[in-house]
Amino acid sequence: MGKEDAAAAAVVVAVNGERYEADGVDPSTTLLEFLRTRTPARGPKLGCGEGGCGACVVVVSKYDAVTDEVTEFSASSCLTLLGSVHHCAVTTSEGIGNTRDGFHPVQKRLSGFHASQCGFCTPGMCMSIFSALAKADRAAGRPAPPPGFSKLTVAEAEKAVSGNLCRCTGYRPILDACKSFAADVDLEDLGLNSFWKKGGGGDGDDCADVSKLPPYSATAVCTFPEFLKSEIKASMDQATGAPSPAATGWYHPKSIEEFHRLFDSNLFDEKSVKIVASNTGSGVYKDQDLHDKYIDITQIPELSAIKRSSKGIEIGAVVSISKAIETLSHGGKVFRRIADHLSKVASSFVRNTATVGGNIIMAQRLPFPSDIATVLLAAGSTVTIQAASNKRICLTLEEFLGQPPCASRTLLISISVPDWGSDEGITFETFRAAPRPFGNAVSYVNSAFLARSSVDAESGSHLIEDVCLAFGAFGAEHAIRARKVEEFIKGKLVSAPVILEAVRLLKGVVSPEEGTTHPEYRISLAVSFLFRFLSSLANGLDEPDNANAPNGSCTNGIANGSAESYPENHPRAGSSDLPIRSRQEMVFSDEYKPVGKPIEKVGAELQASGEAVYVDDIPAPKDCLYGAFIYSTHPHAEVKGVKFRSSLASHKVITVITAKDIPTGGENVGSSFSNLGDEALFANPVAEFAGQNIGVVIAETQKYAYMAAKQAVIEYSTENLQPPILTIEDAVQHNSYFQIPPFLTPKPVGDFNQGMSEADHKILDGEVNLESQYYFYMETQSALAIPDEDNCITIYSSTQTPELTQNIVARCLGVPFHNVRVITRRVGGGFGGKAMKAMHVAAACAVAAFKLRRPVRMYLDRKTDMIMAGGRHPMKAKYSVGFKSDGKITGLHLDLGLNAGISPDVSPLMPSSIIGSLKKYNWGALAFDIKVCKTNVSSKSAMRAPGDVQGSFIADAIVEHVAAALSVDANVVKRKNLHDFESLKVFYGESAGEASTYSLVTIFDKLVSSPDYQRRAAMVEHFNGSNRWKKRGISCVPIAYVVTLRPAPGKVSILKDGSIAVEVGGIEIGQGLWTKVKQMAAFGLGQLCPDGGEGLLDKVRVIQADSLSMIQGGVTAGSSTSETSCEAVRKSCAALVERLMPIKESLEATAGAVPWESLIVQASTASVNLTEHAYWTPDPTFKKYLNYGSAISEVEVDVLTGETTILRSDLVYDCGQSLNPAVDLGQVEGSFVQGIGFFTNEEYATNADGLVIHDGTWTYKIPTVDTIPRQFIVELMNSAPDHRRVLSSKASGEPPLLLASSVHCAMREAIRATRKEFAAAADSADPALTTFQMDVPATMPVVKELCGLDVVERYLESLPATTTSPYTGKA
Repeated sequence: MGKEDAAAAAVVVAVNGERYEADGVDPSTTLLEFLRTRTPARGPKLGCGEGGCGACVVVVSKYDAVTDEVTEFSASSCLTLLGSVHHCAVTTSEGIGNTRDGFHPVQKRLSGFHASQCGFCTPGMCMSIFSALAKADRAAGRPAPPPGFSKLTVAEAEKAVSGNLCRCTGYRPILDACKSFAADVDLEDLGLNSFWKKGGGGDGDDCADVSKLPPYSATAVCTFPEFLKSEIKASMDQATGAPSPAATGWYHPKSIEEFHRLFDSNLFDEKSVKIVASNTGSGVYKDQDLHDKYIDITQIPELSAIKRSSKGIEIGAVVSISKAIETLSHGGKVFRRIADHLSKVASSFVRNTATVGGNIIMAQRLPFPSDIATVLLAAGSTVTIQAASNKRICLTLEEFLGQPPCASRTLLISISVPDWGSDEGITFETFRAAPRPFGNAVSYVNSAFLARSSVDAESGSHLIEDVCLAFGAFGAEHAIRARKVEEFIKGKLVSAPVILEAVRLLKGVVSPEEGTTHPEYRISLAVSFLFRFLSSLANGLDEPDNANAPNGSCTNGIANGSAESYPENHPRAGSSDLPIRSRQEMVFSDEYKPVGKPIEKVGAELQASGEAVYVDDIPAPKDCLYGAFIYSTHPHAEVKGVKFRSSLASHKVITVITAKDIPTGGENVGSSFSNLGDEALFANPVAEFAGQNIGVVIAETQKYAYMAAKQAVIEYSTENLQPPILTIEDAVQHNSYFQIPPFLTPKPVGDFNQGMSEADHKILDGEVNLESQYYFYMETQSALAIPDEDNCITIYSSTQTPELTQNIVARCLGVPFHNVRVITRRVGGGFGGKAMKAMHVAAACAVAAFKLRRPVRMYLDRKTDMIMAGGRHPMKAKYSVGFKSDGKITGLHLDLGLNAGISPDVSPLMPSSIIGSLKKYNWGALAFDIKVCKTNVSSKSAMRAPGDVQGSFIADAIVEHVAAALSVDANVVKRKNLHDFESLKVFYGESAGEASTYSLVTIFDKLVSSPDYQRRAAMVEHFNGSNRWKKRGISCVPIAYVVTLRPAPGKVSILKDGSIAVEVGGIEIGQGLWTKVKQMAAFGLGQLCPDGGEGLLDKVRVIQADSLSMIQGGVTAGSSTSETSCEAVRKSCAALVERLMPIKESLEATAGAVPWESLIVQASTASVNLTEHAYWTPDPTFKKYLNYGSAISEVEVDVLTGETTILRSDLVYDCGQSLNPAVDLGQVEGSFVQGIGFFTNEEYATNADGLVIHDGTWTYKIPTVDTIPRQFIVELMNSAPDHRRVLSSKASGEPPLLLASSVHCAMREAIRATRKEFAAAADSADPALTTFQMDVPATMPVVKELCGLDVVERYLESLPATTTSPYTGKA
């Protein structure tokens, strides 16, 4: 092949207007990999590699030279293969705005609405919003928006980022930034921002006005350059129609015949070739090896065709789901219902490329829980396929799904959906139950029902003439029709007895396969969906969808989960379609300005544009190699050897680094904390838990390393080894514990036996269990190690602990600490997970780089990260509590076991944290026995509010148990057991502080005594009395949180031009540390400026942490690092002011007011030292203080599905005198939403060997924009000043997470109401109705099980057997 042919074979793509020719690129290269390694673009990030997080979203534009039209759409670049975007234009966040060309309004508004914290997700958010704006503005038939707005609606704005994950912000400010573009928005509804003051109203600076927002124009960005249009036109003139040369590894057949000829040509073997249209399926079923040949079928015209006829719509197999939705939404009612349901599949940036045919093929070949297959099955769809014989076959979808998995050569040509017309006798409904309402979550069960019926004049019920009942995702190989149930229903009038018998038959049809999670729940869901459908056709039955909300009640709820239905005759706006509303209340202070001002986060616009540099964004050094961990899948076994199966990927292995490669004199240590004990870097020779690192595969690229690691085959032996200890129960049985050092052991309070003797009532066997939680920082663990001269090494690490990382790496390599430099600029989310585990990645890179004398970098794939991360400590609590008849508690004994994993990590710190937050109530006497269990699972570590969140929840679970036992309002018991200041001092000692700072009682009373709360509580009771299938609950939770102050270094340097460089030991992980430090530096030096320092803000730059430049940096954790770093900086500034003040006074005496720059020039000339390094240590009498807050949450539970809707949350949080209210508000909201995830949706699951199996976005569901409270009200309260705190401020990063238990407690109230509703008369006195155990997390299956898996049957059985006439029960 000549050079000309080779050039023609290369993929040509425009990236942000620049031409790139991808010559010599591996055929399996993704667009994301290409962008990040072959172009300057760093905005798109690898967050999951599954299309499930949105961090990699870009806009792809295609040009049709025939019509001269450009189409553009958002796409997941981690799934899109480079070979599929030949002659496309790609726009990343840098392409719409950047430092050089100016930022785009989307980027500016994200910054101005304080919508970026760690910033790792922000470029993807930015592109999702940009794409939504572009799509809305292109839409025909919409009126022109007012100036400054787009055609986007508020409803569309709320869904624009529904597929994007953010672990920091809680989403509310991101939504506000997006809604600010909507033509129908009320700007006054938007939250705190830097464009106007909230609640100002009227004229002037305070009013909300679009003119104050960064101006928006729909035509500001050109996404398709003219040069590429010309190139496409020229290539069309030269086109021969032949497949692309094989040099690229990509083949693009132009017809079905050509496709089959390719297979017959023996150019490749079928194992190494992959047939692709969009490749989104690889987000579900990961490639297990590299492919060197790809056949792209998107250029076969027949597969892209959409044909309409009187018979229906025929959709080509490679038509995107988005295009199918657009087509179907313009059809009849059945088509529109299908389109509506399809809009819940995946997320927009996946639907834009994923094909309908690809989804159906996956459902046919694999146990894929497809919504599309189920819905199309019910609609009577057919498929056309063509096998190698070139014979076309038309099958019903049911027949196709039921066949053996079709061969790779079999092509799905099209799917035909019949037109059911406008027949009034047709009813078509679809349902799905999933953890997220807007999509981006696989269904527990999906179903679709189509019936032809007529109304019986006498009874008013429907006579079923024909019916199709389809169910999917319940744990079978594919979607099925419930034929037995269909046959039973046909020809019958729908009535309660008929529905009951249909339900009983259905339970024998919907049978999840062995190994399916929550099988009983899935069967119950199928029953609920059938009941919902049939009850709408029966006159007089209690229709589940017609909930009766009392007047004035909050109905704008949102599902923690989703169970959507779409009845044609009863259209309803689901709670997920109602707008999110928010309010923020706070006090601003000018006392220490610019400290106290809600200024924008430092670097927020850089984060939005993608220019902010994270570890994996650092350009790869020359000769850089890449690593990926090989880990054990056995919990306790000797590793006898590691081999690699024969594959394309295994040929990419350069070497494997194991414990034997640790240098002589070095230690096999991966992490250690405060002399509590080490954890090994590599298993040597025994792997002690599933997920332990065995070695690191080294390869030329990160993708090769990932793929090569999958080829590893590990030989184990369990000879002479004890069985693994995996659970708390196992550890107790084998007496396997870590010892808690005496100085970390919490102290009991009072005499428990005496307290119990004073009690009128006792609960002796209470229990509550809490599972683990994964950090889900958006940036996975990452490090880059660069060897240097004289056995030195520099490591760029995404870590919260550069100092400890330096120590570990030095110990591992056997070199002095000063030989190791650890540099951290910013971290893409930490939450405690980038403390201990980050050391392992840095040390592994260092060992590899040290041995190979080449730079080595590692960026963990999401699955490996989730398996090794550890996460929050699982706990089992048993308690005995005594109390008086009035609810006053006299004594509590707590037996607590926590699963620490294989090494101590920070687990010995947990008991004091647990007891610290538990002590928010006056227990009279408090005793406990806490076991820190050593087990053969990954070490659990600190996660945001570690121990505190569990302790606080356990306290409320106990108090609510007491209230239920006494049949009194839980708030009465909570209020009665809150401390007065005297008992607070008894329980907390010096941490209690001054009486004036004890604000918890005031906060709690403010919430529960308010008329608004009383009104809402009454409305909840009324709602529950009026509704059978939806129940509400409301709960208030108080918190007390012990904040510990730690020493911190800070350095301030003033350069000759007056600019200021600041260094601190604390790491910017999204918590706004740099922002507060910048404000403090300006304040500290402000005495030297006429304006008090506000003019210095733009002159201050906080620079990256460097373990050799800033020693004793400590740990960024515990919420106090921002304030202690600020205090170290203030101390440095004070010394500089002392030096500079005489010069300032001297100059003022002769020349009047002195500009800052002149003062610094004069000081420099006079050889004044303009650098000051301080090390701040807390006052020995004030090392701890208490934070307080309370939250009321109101929820609605769907009794039929277990879906929970958070209607409203009101938070009042004592923030002291905030250093930056915007930053603190973001911390409060983000922390609260992370807590919602812990208490409701985040299901941390392992297999029988303790290996994490919920290891990606498909199985582990953190909160999304559609699972936050629909009304989100936050008040930052400024309690009494205490100048022992830093400018009277308080921590905000972790304590608010504890408030999220209010959601869990409210869910318990709703479930309690349900259990009372459905209790048989004989069971109404059963205490289990009101005092049931509800563990954490309370996922949809848990909630449904507690409500009752058989409520439908119980309801139908309770009705008179002749019920076909109007039923006069609850509406």
